[in-house]
Amino acid sequence: MSEAGKFAIGILTLSDKGSRGEREDISGQVIREMVAPLGSVLQYQIVADDLDQIVAKLVDWVDAQKLDLILTTGGTGMSPRDVTPEATLRVIDWQIPGMAEAMRATSMQITPHAMLSRALAGVRGQTMIINLPGSPKGVRENLAVVLPALEHGLLKLKGDPSDCAQ
Repeated sequence: MSEAGKFAIGILTLSDKGSRGEREDISGQVIREMVAPLGSVLQYQIVADDLDQIVAKLVDWVDAQKLDLILTTGGTGMSPRDVTPEATLRVIDWQIPGMAEAMRATSMQITPHAMLSRALAGVRGQTMIINLPGSPKGVRENLAVVLPALEHGLLKLKGDPSDCAQ
């Protein structure tokens, strides 16, 4: 956790064009605004849709930077360059399927294309990693679905011994 008692957050945008400075990262800005009540964004970067680069960044942010939450945006679709789920699978210890299922289920009410999302959520060590779509609209819709559960999940991941039932 960050020094203020809130969570240390990283935002990783996956975009070939964004990494070359050819596209503004609006999705990353949307994430930053939406997670502000949850903690501080301590790491932010745009990298190309490259499996090895994504894996290296995720491992560094978890193992060396000790972030509590990493939110990725982009690379979750069907194009040949969309490798974010594969990179995430290489890094995480275990998945949180309910988060990805909830994001897809909610998005399916908006667009049938949501069923093509390959986004994952999982944990490495004590860090939660969640893949979000690349579009600002998709980020807003999907992050809104999981946001209400994030604080509780992160506290449990850090060892909070309190009962879950109220």
